[in-house]
Amino acid sequence: MTFALPLLIAVAATSAGAQKFYDDDPLWREPPPLRVETLRSRKVSDYYDFFHHTLATPGEKNTPGRRIPARGVNTLGEVPDGAWYVNRHGRNRMALADLLRGPDQPLPPSVEGEWRIVGAKTQGVTPGFTIVDSRGSRYLLKFDPPFHSEMATAADVIGSRFFHALGYHVPEYYIVRFPPDRLSLDPKTTFIDRFGKKRLMTSKDVSDVMHSVARDESGNFRGAVSLFLSGRPVGERRFYGVRRDDPNDIVPHEHRRDLRGLFVFCAWLGHDDSRSINSLDMLVDEENLRYVRHYLIDFGSILGSASTKANSARSGNEHLFSWKPALKEIFTLGIWAPAWARAEFPDIPSVGRFEWERFDPEKFKPEYPNPAFLNRLPEDNFWAAKQVMRFTDEEIAAIVRTGQYSDPRAVEWLTRCLIERRNKIGRTYFNQILPLDRFEVKDGAVVFEDLALTHRLAPPRQYRFRWYGFDNQTERKTPIAGAAGARIPDLVPGGFVAAEIEAGQNPHRVTVYLRNQAGVVSVAGVERSESRTMP
Repeated sequence: MTFALPLLIAVAATSAGAQKFYDDDPLWREPPPLRVETLRSRKVSDYYDFFHHTLATPGEKNTPGRRIPARGVNTLGEVPDGAWYVNRHGRNRMALADLLRGPDQPLPPSVEGEWRIVGAKTQGVTPGFTIVDSRGSRYLLKFDPPFHSEMATAADVIGSRFFHALGYHVPEYYIVRFPPDRLSLDPKTTFIDRFGKKRLMTSKDVSDVMHSVARDESGNFRGAVSLFLSGRPVGERRFYGVRRDDPNDIVPHEHRRDLRGLFVFCAWLGHDDSRSINSLDMLVDEENLRYVRHYLIDFGSILGSASTKANSARSGNEHLFSWKPALKEIFTLGIWAPAWARAEFPDIPSVGRFEWERFDPEKFKPEYPNPAFLNRLPEDNFWAAKQVMRFTDEEIAAIVRTGQYSDPRAVEWLTRCLIERRNKIGRTYFNQILPLDRFEVKDGAVVFEDLALTHRLAPPRQYRFRWYGFDNQTERKTPIAGAAGARIPDLVPGGFVAAEIEAGQNPHRVTVYLRNQAGVVSVAGVERSESRTMP
């Protein structure tokens, strides 16, 4: 099986003789995690993270002469359900109501009674509070920056819906509107003031914060709340290496397909702030298991928002520090300007700067280099792109409306941008590979979906098959004389065959492996690779 398992299983497999496929392949769920007894909380320094990734690239790297395929995948190349990722919209289309609801069951703050302030963040342009509602549920309450009402709060809510549907663990986010008297201050609340001094918070401190928060025509405030995650926080993830104190974290992060493919999702949604600080590991107790679940958090810096202000045109197009563009500007005395500098943005304060005409997914850049993103291979891009393409125009528009924009231009513009960016992602990454997917056996033949045809990105084409007998122990292929087309050759119980498939002028190939288990022929695995000439 492709998915990494504990050492004991690996040793047993070695002693019994290596084989490519096991009886339980393809795995769609990770094995039950080992119990985590103790785990130290850690904090990733944002400054150290920036310099470490800017001045060097940590982790094991893909190079032209050394191609490291993604790990933590099943024999179909898919990521199994587990602590990092759960297959949702990409595998089985979610109902629209489930897409709009997001993670878990809706639990916005109760409107019965007060929201008690028990913690505060008063520094920065967009301050926030930790609040407890009348049910005792704890939330983080954040607001929009001045002059950009609805921008960051909408981004948080929309981002949580998209990333949840894409398969990641995320907190619950909600838009809230409330009158000034809804907030009350717990007398024991402390905070760090602007002088760096920790002291008790006063009602004047609360008033000073709320003075900069815009109100609607009814005098109510608007904010975004996120429900505190269950479990104990134990720090952020890194995008390379493993967490040594977690016995279940055995796949180097720079080789995880769900982290490599995250690049494509971030490019689509304009999430250039996708760094370690915007993740959170939680030690959870669930179903008699104690393990670490890995979350993405804080989506206020997507869709043209930079949380505290509108994003710059440079964001998502260059790293915070890049030698090449800086030198070009110096040597041309400022005459040279990159293509992104000519991008045009509509004057919609609740959106910030987000566009699609200059967007090129391959040129997207996070704030600083990311080892997992840099290790992407065409298979990783395809895995992510087919999920982006899964969203229909209507689904995208409906999720954008969860941001509850008062300006209809914001909904219209963001929806169009996401649709056009989605289409560019499909055109870009479906050309890097032969985009055949969803293989099945029907009526004695292998059938599949050509995603380029499904999404009208390529004309109809002819498929060429080459069939082989396959030895599961030695991985040796033997050509089957007379086998042609999609019809599966005779296959004895316990036996395997492999079909190499090419199509039209596409220079790539897909190999699908089929097996006979107790008289039932099914798909055991799929591999995507460069082509060789077929007769």
